[in-house]
Amino acid sequence: MQDQASALRAGQSDSLDMRSIYAMLAGFCASLVAIGLARFAYTPLIPPLIEAHWFTSSQAVTLGAANFAGYLAGALFGRSMASTLGNRLALRLLMAIATAAFFACAFPLSIAWFFGWRFLSGLSGGAIMVLVATTILPHIAPARRGFASGMIFFGLGFGIAASGTLIPRLLHYGLQATWIGLGVFSLVLTVVAWFGWPSTNPPVPAVTREAHGARHDGTRLRLLYAQYAANALGLVPAMILLVDYIARGIGRGAGVGASYWVLYGVAAIFGPLICGNLGDRIGFGRAYRYALIVQAAAAALLAMSGHAYVIGLATVILGLFTPGIVPLALGRVHELLPHDHAEQRASWSRATSAFALFQAVGGYGYSFLFSHTHNNYALIFACGALALTAAFVADLFVNRD
Repeated sequence: MQDQASALRAGQSDSLDMRSIYAMLAGFCASLVAIGLARFAYTPLIPPLIEAHWFTSSQAVTLGAANFAGYLAGALFGRSMASTLGNRLALRLLMAIATAAFFACAFPLSIAWFFGWRFLSGLSGGAIMVLVATTILPHIAPARRGFASGMIFFGLGFGIAASGTLIPRLLHYGLQATWIGLGVFSLVLTVVAWFGWPSTNPPVPAVTREAHGARHDGTRLRLLYAQYAANALGLVPAMILLVDYIARGIGRGAGVGASYWVLYGVAAIFGPLICGNLGDRIGFGRAYRYALIVQAAAAALLAMSGHAYVIGLATVILGLFTPGIVPLALGRVHELLPHDHAEQRASWSRATSAFALFQAVGGYGYSFLFSHTHNNYALIFACGALALTAAFVADLFVNRD
């Protein structure tokens, strides 16, 4: 009877109450607005921006880079913002900034105006990436944190899918109306999330001997940062070239290329949930190891074959892991630092900064390589596969468990 009572209490401690569910909903809204839409909705808007003569093609690319630069700044300074304002106020402010940026971009007053708001939207995304999960997860039972992180970053995948489905419909009403529509949608989500954030900062338990030892597991943490950076190098080729490869590289046309992007987005919706639950079941370190080799195989498939079904399989895998690696990497941080919420946030900030930096480096580097190798798609995809394979091999040597 006593064992049954203990089991019942354990089950109750692992359950999610309404406050936890509301916090997860707030996290979903934040990742959808500041990352899913603020970053990925811009890609299908580039041709209309050029066609409407708002900006030249080179200016449109520069404005896309502004979001990457802002994302890196947000990843670097998000913790400082939370320390000054508190988690709850900082997250509210960041969502408000991302929402304001959509409305501001409806009025192309100048290149500097647009660049500044794209930078701010990126900053809000980077800071939210650092803060959102580390604000919510300490209030969630440990056994449910993989599921919770999957729900939080479900918004990221939903935003990728929306970029291929919602934007074309909004564009029927004009470019300015599209930006305003995104702003209204973001405003609604900001209001929904407003009271969902935990009112207190994460609890700070006493530091145990186990936590002290985990804190000094620097080799595995540094490996994780390097793996997450390599993951950025592995995913960027598909993010920037997949549609163009299908449309021009193998001559299937823009319509077919767009349909594959929708497939990529649909897979991205389920990525965080699948990966978060997988981490809960088999451990995040092991799940991330498997994720690296599967992504490497998918990138290699794109490099080696132009067959429709092969490309479709690779598209689903890479779409799944584009947002799916986030809960895996975050869960790995929690595995390595299980009792220290402050160090978890610091380590997650470093990991996010590494990803943001190498995402930007990869974007510019691959573009340079692509233009100087006469549009060699296979070479770019092979580089991504090589980066992911190197991360997998390093994991085999360092994380022998």
